[in-house]
Amino acid sequence: MSEIIQALTKILGPENIHCSLEDRMCYSYDGTFRTFLPDYIVRPKSTLEIQGLVKLAVANKIPLYPRGAGTGLSGGSVPIKGGIVLDLTRLNQIVEIDVKNLLAVVEPGVVTGDLHKAVEALGLFYPPDPASLKTCTMGGNVAEGAGGPRAIKYGVTRDYVMGLEVVTAAGEIIHLGGRTVKNVAGYDLTRLFVGSEGTLGVITQIIVRLIPKPEAKKTILSMFPKLNGAAETVPQIIARGIIPATLEIMDDLSINCVENHLHMGLSRDSEAVLLIELDGDKEVVEKQAPIIAQICQDNGASEVRVARNDAESEELWKARRAVSAAIVQLNPTKIAEDATVPRTQVPEMIRRLKKIASKYNLLMPIYGHAGDGNLHPNIITDRRNSEEMERVEKAVEEIFKNTVELGGTLSGEHGIGLMKAPFMKLQFTPEELHYFREIKKAFDPHNLLNPGKIFGGEESDGLFTSPKGN
Repeated sequence: MSEIIQALTKILGPENIHCSLEDRMCYSYDGTFRTFLPDYIVRPKSTLEIQGLVKLAVANKIPLYPRGAGTGLSGGSVPIKGGIVLDLTRLNQIVEIDVKNLLAVVEPGVVTGDLHKAVEALGLFYPPDPASLKTCTMGGNVAEGAGGPRAIKYGVTRDYVMGLEVVTAAGEIIHLGGRTVKNVAGYDLTRLFVGSEGTLGVITQIIVRLIPKPEAKKTILSMFPKLNGAAETVPQIIARGIIPATLEIMDDLSINCVENHLHMGLSRDSEAVLLIELDGDKEVVEKQAPIIAQICQDNGASEVRVARNDAESEELWKARRAVSAAIVQLNPTKIAEDATVPRTQVPEMIRRLKKIASKYNLLMPIYGHAGDGNLHPNIITDRRNSEEMERVEKAVEEIFKNTVELGGTLSGEHGIGLMKAPFMKLQFTPEELHYFREIKKAFDPHNLLNPGKIFGGEESDGLFTSPKGN
């Protein structure tokens, strides 16, 4: 161990290496409830330092875990086999914003919200907007394939990554993609790395596409006495040829938790809220807003609030942004899923989620991005209650079985990580999983880059009931 510390010190200097128990505990968890202690934490500042760290890890067969802000919800960065946590938050420079070519070059530690502010000051727009954008980093967004409320109209992180600089498991520095809008030369390794969760290489620089900032926006909040009315509204809006920038849903449990938290005057008798935002040409936005309001009323909305300015828009958004923090008042352990189905299946998926919650007697607030079918059923439990955690495990499996049955996917934006690895067999055939594993072997033959993620291992057995990893 002392030899490893000496080698790490030679690369980084002593101030950027942390091995105390307190530091190791701080890097043992992410946004999930599973914890695993690393052996070392390192905080590089450059691609060359990362290259040296990767070579050291591979030479000594030490697992290496790239990590951003640790806000992930699938256990994607937890160090399940000990080893080295590679904290990338010191690589936090916006290297360039190219207004003429509509792109930005950033390091992986750049906070997503900071990039938003920087490009919007120049009249540009970077659409991906994960809920944790004020703290999450661009490297983590790329690694997990992050999305956000605006995905219904603008797509997810994968749709904006043009190029990457990556340090491979062999310690090589490679450049994928580039700065051109058109680039079809060779295999598309750029898209392969987006969503690879640190299992194929360490991303050290990112080129993202930008678009002009929309001229106007309009925010609408609708309260529904019946959940089904809100769910049916979603596909009807799209069927009218209107693609909102966001189309968010919250169920009754979420509403009451938010109202307890913020006292916004939301109706506690409502079974659902829809938060809809339009953006684009001012005249088009003004024309579409009353159409959406009418569709909501036709589906039984008891109240429709239309923001008149940015301040009122921010006030309406407070409810949706507060959900994740507000629902933990029900119980201390939150298991956040992101089962995603075709948007026409949203009403049926919500009905099935409610049945699952009732069947296993669990608190399960449902909210999420209804416009693109990306629902967030959150099981609020107490991990110390072993009997309830057994029910939780069964409920989660049923959630994913129903998701796949309805033509959906295990993840729309959270990634697979550790938490969803046991369920990959529900969506993919053995042949498909074989090719995934072969790709992993080609890039990381010794399985040292974020091992145990996506495909799982013994660490993912009994995720909700096993004492392993605390």
